[in-house]
Amino acid sequence: MTVAEYELNEARFLELLTKLIAEGKTLQNQPPELIPVEDNAGRHVLAALEPYTVEKGGVLKVEHIAFHKGRGNILIQYPGTVENKCISFVGSHLDVVPAIAANWERDPFTLVIEGDRLYGRGTTDCLGHVALLTDLFITLATKKPALKHSINAVFIASEENDEIPGVGVDELDKQGKIDHLKYGPLYWVDSADMQPTIGTGGAQNWNLKACGKIFHSAIPNKAINTIELANEALAEVQKRFYADFPAHPEEHRYGYEVSSTMKPTLWKKIDGSYNQIPGEAVICGDIRLTPFYDMAEMRKKVESYVADINSNITDLRNRGPFSKYSLPEEGLTGKIEIEWIGESSPGVACNIDSKGYQALGQATKEVTGELKPVSTCGTLPLVKDLQASGFDLQITGFGKEETYHADNEYASLSDFKKAIKILTRTIDLLEQQQ
Repeated sequence: MTVAEYELNEARFLELLTKLIAEGKTLQNQPPELIPVEDNAGRHVLAALEPYTVEKGGVLKVEHIAFHKGRGNILIQYPGTVENKCISFVGSHLDVVPAIAANWERDPFTLVIEGDRLYGRGTTDCLGHVALLTDLFITLATKKPALKHSINAVFIASEENDEIPGVGVDELDKQGKIDHLKYGPLYWVDSADMQPTIGTGGAQNWNLKACGKIFHSAIPNKAINTIELANEALAEVQKRFYADFPAHPEEHRYGYEVSSTMKPTLWKKIDGSYNQIPGEAVICGDIRLTPFYDMAEMRKKVESYVADINSNITDLRNRGPFSKYSLPEEGLTGKIEIEWIGESSPGVACNIDSKGYQALGQATKEVTGELKPVSTCGTLPLVKDLQASGFDLQITGFGKEETYHADNEYASLSDFKKAIKILTRTIDLLEQQQ
């Protein structure tokens, strides 16, 4: 019997998932109001694995590593027979995004099964994956197949928010706790819709502030209209951005539907009245950058656009004969400022020529009947850092993309049954390689 013939133990999977979802209130991650206690979920995983651990006469090596009290990561290994050969499943996390119960049609912290659908906060993102992989390792520990590769899993804390550093996989990597996973493909299991994700985007939020002079709207020639200035300056910044960050040739190979973008998404509230020209205005937005461009270089470029516009502020298009960006008679000149909001999240392009991706792709096609890898300008935290650390990073997942972070989150039991087949077939294919 090959590993790929293993089935999901439905009753065992649902029993564990029920316990994990029930801990959901204490797993919500939104500091400073909500600090998750991932150990409340982890203890159920550890209890399920305990009978199969080496300490109990079994084969699984299980380690609980916490850098903050109550916020542990769980490392699992099914040992292989060949040194320095491994396959790893990482990224399934023990925290969840908040759920407002009043917005749900069901209790978000109770697993509700309706036909094939599994409702509850974390079913898709990402407690369903934790239960799935736990069940896989129990099956491995029960069947005891002789594998060349060691099979590893890492369930992580603090994936949904990075305001508190040094909690999860970033600290595990920093301290060398997962260096042994570099001897084979690392599959980040926190995606959706059954297909591999081969590319993500980088994200950077920004505020563009225009500073001018407030004045009565009946006398516009005495004002520097910051709403007009902000709009015209942003148009110029965008024009230069798209010239410097056009569609990249690799985007076609990876199947990106859109290239890098810079666009406004919000106006900050302006206090005033209809007959008052404001002296300050702020447009907010974000930049999405495909992984073939560097985020730090992009920020430098945008900052240079802003500096150049300020040096030549009167060259901007105006909005009529009395629309001005400088008042030389008063010694006043408008200006714009760019503010980066939060840390940037870099995108990642997985190595689609690696044996790790080829095995995952073949397994996905065999089980689902198609291989349609996904590239998106959406972001996944943490993954680029792992790739930069030397891991053969690949991304997949089996939840429902449409329900990520959404009210009435659900996943499909049938998808998790297929997921076991994809993961075990991937293992078999890698085992067959020299």
